[in-house]
Amino acid sequence: MTGTEFTGERLIGKCRSGKFHIGGHNHTINHGPGGHKDTAMHVSRVSIAVNMVLTAGKLAAGILGHSHAMISDAVHSASDVFSTFIVMAGVTMSAKQSDKEHPYGHERLECVAALFLAFILCATGLGIGFGAVREVISGEVKDAAIPGLMALMAAIVSIVVKEWMYRYTIKAADSIHSSALKADAWHHRSDALSSVGAFAGICGARMGFAFMDPAASIVICLFICKASLDVLRDALDKMVDKACDEETEKAIKGTVLTSPGVVRIDGLKTRLFGPRMYVDIEIAVDPDLNLQQAHAISREVHDTVEEQFPQVKHCAVQVNPFNREG
Repeated sequence: MTGTEFTGERLIGKCRSGKFHIGGHNHTINHGPGGHKDTAMHVSRVSIAVNMVLTAGKLAAGILGHSHAMISDAVHSASDVFSTFIVMAGVTMSAKQSDKEHPYGHERLECVAALFLAFILCATGLGIGFGAVREVISGEVKDAAIPGLMALMAAIVSIVVKEWMYRYTIKAADSIHSSALKADAWHHRSDALSSVGAFAGICGARMGFAFMDPAASIVICLFICKASLDVLRDALDKMVDKACDEETEKAIKGTVLTSPGVVRIDGLKTRLFGPRMYVDIEIAVDPDLNLQQAHAISREVHDTVEEQFPQVKHCAVQVNPFNREG
């Protein structure tokens, strides 16, 4: 197989610490099984603690403040605690070492956890939406009590805290390429959005528009279902051997071309494997080299790619004789 020759400046700088730069931006990634699991577990423990406090506070504020939207928000926060336990289970199972029956490892189990979380997230949103629609149809909204100031304050606190939790979690998820942790981050963001809806509904109800409280719950439903689809799409991409992003492929090519003895890149294929990635690359070398010399070049390419791209689980290198006409 002969591919198009790749030329261009080196895009990625060598650094054994796990830090690298792409397009002038610095990144720090620890993709080893231990670092991946430790990061996910730490973020998950923080998430559970915050959600438990928020759930209790929102439920109390919703009941005492007579707000259906805030009670719905509390249910959503409670579901976040359950979802985080699923994240922890998925990450723990995916971190297991390869064995005879699973020689390629267990990383995709984390994607399975993310799929489960996506369905839970969608079910939560639909439940909130159906409850609000039933309240409007039954006419209960006319007799509903006006939400108190406590419910309004709880919504403001929830918006601030959950948006911070989203940013904290998504940053960690992106750094270790974790679908499950990304799903949990979107649980936080959807909770923040639901609190925005609750805030709007409570304000409207206090101004005499009682219908705005259940209406806010319907808006919450739409936000949550949209987030669940995003999580589902990301998890499926990592289960069906989707190629990595174009920027990463360019960076890999740039790195390989700096390896001594590599004349040209004939082909490059990448595929996502849970939070990790497999790389298959074909390089062209001087056809006059002996087998031992060609093997040394391929070994150098293999080691360099796996060292500078910690997300890469394995790099397979095929050596072709350089043909100027190819």
